[in-house]
Amino acid sequence: MLHPVGKLPAAVYWRRRLVLLGVLLALLGGGGWFGYVLVSRHLTSASAATADTAAASASETPALERVVPSIATLRTPSAAPTTTAKPVAPVAAAPRPGGPCTDAMLGLSVRAPASAPVGSKPTFQLVVINTSPVPCVRTLDKGLQELVLLDAAGHRVWGSNDCFPERSSDTRTLPPKVPVSFAVVWSGLSSRPGCAAARTPLSPGTYRLRGRLATKTSPDVPFRLTQL
Repeated sequence: MLHPVGKLPAAVYWRRRLVLLGVLLALLGGGGWFGYVLVSRHLTSASAATADTAAASASETPALERVVPSIATLRTPSAAPTTTAKPVAPVAAAPRPGGPCTDAMLGLSVRAPASAPVGSKPTFQLVVINTSPVPCVRTLDKGLQELVLLDAAGHRVWGSNDCFPERSSDTRTLPPKVPVSFAVVWSGLSSRPGCAAARTPLSPGTYRLRGRLATKTSPDVPFRLTQL
């Protein structure tokens, strides 16, 4: 190996060997450098990725919040819902036996014939009844009683107290469910309060009769005047 044999001079063979050796050394050196560069780049990329992850984690979750929870994540206890008590309607006291008869304890109605001829003198009745379960006391004076007649349009055309008002003192104890009636004979003529207008016979037609006892008013009852 050390003494080349051939037709050419020995120096030629030595130069060839040196060139080949140089090429081999260059290849080995280049491959090593290339491997070193790859490893260096891989390590640099890994270090950078680790640093980025750590930076991102640090930016997303501050160090203090990793130890103490964020205020936004803490749930404060909500106040208990307040319930508004519904007002309780006062219970009306039961009527006392022998006490006064209030309007709510009384039933008031009128009675009249269904019809009567013009110019006749029909009889109307005012009926009072104690609808409570106990006896009660009520003033039934004549001056507190009234019957009125209304035409079909609702205009007042007659009243029992207009021309012949009566006065009396009548305070009674009314037993439960026992009606008390007061009769009034109507002359068939019109009237105004205080009897201030001329009185004339009412024309045939449909009317309504209504009763009153002080502040208590009855439902209307139909009444018809017919031609003779």
